[in-house]
Amino acid sequence: MTATNTSWERLDVPQPATPRLPSSNVTDQCTSPSWLAGVLDEAAAAVADALAGTADWGEAGTRAGQHHSDLAADAAAVTVLRAAGLGVLSEESGRQGSDQQGSDQVGNEAAVTVVLDPLDGSTNASRGLSWWAVSLCAVDAAGPAVALVVDLRHGNRWTAARGLGAQRDGEPIRTSGCSRLDQAVVGLNGVPAGHGGWAQFRALGAAALDLCAVADGTLDGYLDCTTDELGVWDFLGATLVCREAGGTVADVAGRELTVLDHAARRIPVAGATAELAGRLAALHPSQVGLR
Repeated sequence: MTATNTSWERLDVPQPATPRLPSSNVTDQCTSPSWLAGVLDEAAAAVADALAGTADWGEAGTRAGQHHSDLAADAAAVTVLRAAGLGVLSEESGRQGSDQQGSDQVGNEAAVTVVLDPLDGSTNASRGLSWWAVSLCAVDAAGPAVALVVDLRHGNRWTAARGLGAQRDGEPIRTSGCSRLDQAVVGLNGVPAGHGGWAQFRALGAAALDLCAVADGTLDGYLDCTTDELGVWDFLGATLVCREAGGTVADVAGRELTVLDHAARRIPVAGATAELAGRLAALHPSQVGLR
């Protein structure tokens, strides 16, 4: 496949005012949510610049589903994050810095690790579908600390910091509060076992944006209908955004979502309320036969 797309205009991601360099004490500096947020901003801006100069948006031939745009975005973001002294766990380039062994336990790393999906929805982007994003989540010893998800086609930005709430384009957000499945508009990934009884559904193709849509009330819920296909980069940044907006996000199989392991896969489900999330989890194909 040699799909090309040379028509994307300069992506609307704000540029940082000044470059940020790591201090002599990166560990202390990395405890600051504002500093982390600034670095994530810089990485997102670097991705936007890299994609603005990308002519070939087709598959790279390196592995199934990996596009030239994925590789360009990854190189740009990783350069910024590593220069800031942060570890990285990226969908495209794996683990860099910190604990290279990819421990399954949060808190074993000496420094903050940024979980990165440089281009979530790259198939959408390659086909001209306007639903794709960069997702970043800074994880410290206590778990997800700061998150940024940027809709790279339209410029919308979802941000969150642990215990400090979530925002869309700088304004505080909350979920819709919907708890009734028959009133819910639900985002899906994969093929459901059947009609779940929801009011409507959408299959949009970028989990990070789908979960952010739950956070700001655009969607009421989200269900991954596949079995262990999504990596932590697909959902972790948006999980923090959604939880800080009052939503519930969990793994259908009851496993911890925050895993700094490139090989780990999960089945995320989200709801504006815990009740709705539970109803959606029960509709996953793996659970239908258990009822």
